[in-house]
Order: sequence, then C-alpha cells, then structure tokens
Amino acid sequence: MAEVSSTPAAPAPVGSVTEPFDLIRLSISERVNVKLRGDRELRGTLHAYDGHMNLILGDVEETIYVVDINDENGHETVRVVKRQSEMLFVRGDSVILVSPPAST
Repeated sequence: MAEVSSTPAAPAPVGSVTEPFDLIRLSISERVNVKLRGDRELRGTLHAYDGHMNLILGDVEETIYVVDINDENGHETVRVVKRQSEMLFVRGDSVILVSPPAST
C-alpha cells in the first residue's frame, strides 16, 4: 500500500497555472476571446466567472457567422455580422473555448 503524506503541499506561486480555472482567474479584468456554439465569437473584458463557465463580459464585440444558401444554385455565402454590447452574461453551456489575452 502506498504511503500518504500528511504534510500539505506547498501553495503554488502567485500567477501560476496548476488547474484549468487558474488560467481563467488570471484573466479577470483582461480582454479575452470566447468561442461559442452556433458560430459565434466574443471579445471582451472578463469581469466574473463561475464553475459552470458562466461569464460576465464588458465592452463586448460579438461576431456572428451566418451561412446563406442560394436556392437556385446551392452556393453558400458566409456573412459576418458584428455588434457591440456594454455588458453581457454568457451561459456556460454555450462556451466552447476561452482564450486569455496574448502575451507580449
């Protein structure tokens, strides 16, 4: 039988990522990119999140990709629709990916 250590593990250094939600936590008050179901993407400032990946974003730009199919010849055309929102609640079950800001 393996021994179990009774000494607690040392805390991770501030700013380190040891669990998936750490990456989200470090992105609070930063611009993030969020990919959603239904061909939608968001870019905004992350204000809050929870364990279900519900997000509160501010100063949001939403990009929606709409596929139009021509009835006559069947050709597909992709339109890009953009809109701005001051504040947005994003339900966690629609979130596919959250990307923190790029490091420079």
